[in-house]
Amino acid sequence: MLINVSAKDRVTKMEHAYKFTNAITRFPSKSVINGLRVYDTGVPDLNQMGLDHQDYTSALYEAGAKIIELPPLEKYPDSLFVEDTSLCLPNVTILMRPGAPSRMGEVLEIEPIIYKMFDNVVKILKPGLIEAGDILNTGKEILVGSSARTNSEGIRQLREILNKCNYTVREVMTPKEILHFKTDCSILGPETVLCTKRLEKTGCFSNYQVINTHDGEEAAANAIRYNDTVIMPSGFPVTSSRIRDAGYNVREVNNSECAKLDGGMSCLSLRF
Repeated sequence: MLINVSAKDRVTKMEHAYKFTNAITRFPSKSVINGLRVYDTGVPDLNQMGLDHQDYTSALYEAGAKIIELPPLEKYPDSLFVEDTSLCLPNVTILMRPGAPSRMGEVLEIEPIIYKMFDNVVKILKPGLIEAGDILNTGKEILVGSSARTNSEGIRQLREILNKCNYTVREVMTPKEILHFKTDCSILGPETVLCTKRLEKTGCFSNYQVINTHDGEEAAANAIRYNDTVIMPSGFPVTSSRIRDAGYNVREVNNSECAKLDGGMSCLSLRF
């Protein structure tokens, strides 16, 4: 049985869903051009990716983040997507176990940093597989999407860990055409999510107010709210207007190159 969260704890956790002071990022390596991708939409431009990364960290800084920039890892092309390695919550940090075999070593690389910065660290163990790109903390609950990168054992272990820390965990299904659950959704406020129509159809957000991405702008769904700023990819004017019209401050960052590797705004940082 899931542990109920007290009203006081619930308010605190709702705030922590998007209230942060720090962010860990990693500069892209030259090997990033060999990164994983579901579809081949072209080779990322390294120069542009570097510029975009700098603008992304600037956006986090402007939103109030103290940036911890990690050096590039040539051995791991996808290592700039640091979010998948860890889930950082106020009272526990969980080291993930990526579903992509080529990414397993990324956790070992970031592990010393995590242990240095956090007191309560727990690991997902074999045969569990889970990537934080499938985990959405709404403040009310933690949604975990079963996907090609996250299996039932990984979710079981995560639930066991988080139940002990007084979090409510709910498993949801990630449609097969979506890589990660958060590829198609983001938390904007305590009761509000940004979501594609295809993900909303699964019913996973029936208890939330949903702002849909505009048709053809589905890639805008992966955004992050950092304190009072929603950082989202540029090039999606209708969706951007919808978020602004709902009262949110928006900061746009070019994501054309990371998108070629299925990467979005949340993938590029660990926020805590």
